[in-house]
Amino acid sequence: MTTFSRSMTSLAALLFGLGAAATAASAQDLDGRWAAVTVQGGVTIPFRLDISGSGKQIVGKLYNGGEDTETTTSASFQNGRLELNFEHYLTSIQATAANGELDGNIVVTRRAGNNAAGSEEGAAPKRPGAGSSFHAVRYVAPTAAETASVPSIDGLWEIPHESNKGEKAWRLIVKQKGAEIETTVLRVDGDTGGATGAWQNGKFVASHFDGARPVLVTLTPQQDGTLSVDLNASQRTGVLTAYRPEVARAKGFPEPANYMTHTTVRDPNEVLAWSFPDTKGKVVSNDDPKFKGKVVLAIVTGTWCPNCHDEAKYLVELYNKYHDRGLEIVALDFEEPDQQASLKRVNAFIKQYHVPYTYVIAGAPDEMWDKVPQAVNLNTWPATLFVGRDGKVKATHAGFAGPSAGVFNAQLKDEFTSTIERLLKDNGEQKTE
Repeated sequence: MTTFSRSMTSLAALLFGLGAAATAASAQDLDGRWAAVTVQGGVTIPFRLDISGSGKQIVGKLYNGGEDTETTTSASFQNGRLELNFEHYLTSIQATAANGELDGNIVVTRRAGNNAAGSEEGAAPKRPGAGSSFHAVRYVAPTAAETASVPSIDGLWEIPHESNKGEKAWRLIVKQKGAEIETTVLRVDGDTGGATGAWQNGKFVASHFDGARPVLVTLTPQQDGTLSVDLNASQRTGVLTAYRPEVARAKGFPEPANYMTHTTVRDPNEVLAWSFPDTKGKVVSNDDPKFKGKVVLAIVTGTWCPNCHDEAKYLVELYNKYHDRGLEIVALDFEEPDQQASLKRVNAFIKQYHVPYTYVIAGAPDEMWDKVPQAVNLNTWPATLFVGRDGKVKATHAGFAGPSAGVFNAQLKDEFTSTIERLLKDNGEQKTE
């Protein structure tokens, strides 16, 4: 084992309680939980990987927090070579198994600038490279941690921060149980994914990788009651300071963005007009009979966007619940030019999440403002436009707060369902038998 691999395993041991490496697995048996690490931009990020099955029937699973998961679209383990493909993210883990360990690379094809916590969306597409280093050993459950001296940081915090989306603050959400935490940073685009970890050496360290948006978060309590927040070893943001909301108000710091008012429309009396080809090349528009007289959720989205993956899972639930009552959903999908040509990730995305609603290919990400000109301050991925039966936008919602955002995910669901039900009712609901 190289010095580099030993150092990665050492960090994983701190976060995931590895202790000594477990007994080597047989060449044909990778079943179980693994403690993995990847190096992204010089930052070592531990994460959980579960593997089940064998041969071409093998399955890999990554975690977004403690509950939400992403599962491989295809995988194989033959002659000591492991390949786990998450094609709906264009992510592939490729490794060799030896001596009870896995060594290899993670190759991720995503838009540049979106690989770190706190990164700003909207950069040019990133092409596949040599990949990021990957190493994993068998997970060993940690012994019970001493919690008597662990400070409590549970709950909601605010981080004053000006982003290129016009934000003045982000939210930091911490769910703590003894020495263990699950945490995420919630921006106007959505959350950074659920990072899990524990108290160690005077600070909380948590991490996450679910096929995209790798995150390493270090939270250090300060004597003045604030938290020092280090995202991915200070990449892009520098070390930030988090305050309890009441302290932030007392100090006069601005509040985080309002997701329901961040994006507006230039004329509420204007019909939301769109016309784009679907994944089969057939042109679909708002004037088609399928959408006429319906309540429509028009989603500005892209399959390169992790928060758009989170939203798609919820949109499937909404479609199944409300479609028979007059709801339609259309994804106005913006993909890189090479993905527009192949639709590889789009088709894998639709298949993986069992998407039943309409997907149209609206253009490249940088064309969003030209292709959806009715929207004002449209700069989040995703963005949801609630369209009434008359074809006009009645409400908007910027970003998507996923399951790791806790109460804000619950609030979002309440806002979505109440808005949909109001539009169905206000526009003369007609239930289809």
